[in-house]
Order: sequence, then structure tokens, then C-alpha cells
Amino acid sequence: MHPCLTCGACCTQYRVAFHWLESDEVTPGGVPAALTERLDAHRLCMRGTLAPPIRCVALDAEIGQRSRCRIHPQRPSVCREVDASWEFGKPSPQCDKARAAWGLPLLTPADWHWRDGAGNDPQPDDDDRSPSPPLAA
Repeated sequence: MHPCLTCGACCTQYRVAFHWLESDEVTPGGVPAALTERLDAHRLCMRGTLAPPIRCVALDAEIGQRSRCRIHPQRPSVCREVDASWEFGKPSPQCDKARAAWGLPLLTPADWHWRDGAGNDPQPDDDDRSPSPPLAA
């Protein structure tokens, strides 16, 4: 399972500010404007992230146990730019800082082995045999 699905810490640590053109008021399928507030003449921010205590209004989570973004397909570009540590082969200072703030262990390369092919199993349980063909109905 993707580590972000049991985390959510980043959504409680950072201001989520982005250009107003990302809003669904001007860009179909954009960030829902109802979940934003004006930061300045050119930027909006997600409600709940303007000032501490920070918790993005789109976050549905119990930090460290379950997490989901209620607008994931429409999330702002700045959210898309925060990588989980080691997801793409390098640490992410933003991810590490957010997880540490909640006392969660930092992610390591080992946290991504679940998505490797079956070749990552040092002791396959099928002795490299092909599965049996399905039974005839």
C-alpha cells in the first residue's frame, strides 16, 4: 500500500498556496474554489492552511493511520509537487519534516518494495512453477 494512504502529515504542516488560475472558477476541473481563500492578488490557499494550526480542509485522515485527499484529482499543483521520501529514489525534506512532526518514522527505500515486481521475493512459494490452468466449467 502506498505510504501516503496511512500518513497525511504533509497536509497538516504546510500552507497550500497556488495561483488563482488553478481554481475551478476559471479552470474546469480545477481546485474547488469553495475550499480556498484568497492569500494575495495572485494566489489562493486551501482553507485550513493559511495559519497555524494547519490542517487542509480537503484532508480526511487520522494521521499515521489512514489518509485521503477528498479532492485528489483536483488538488493544487503544489500538492502534486510534494513527493513522498524515496518514492522516486531520493529523500523528500518536506515529507521527512512532516512525518517527524507527528512522530512517524521517516520513509526509506524499503517502504517502496511493495510495488516491485514479483522478482523481489527471495523465497518464492511456488518454486517458479506456473499456476495451474483454470478448471473447466
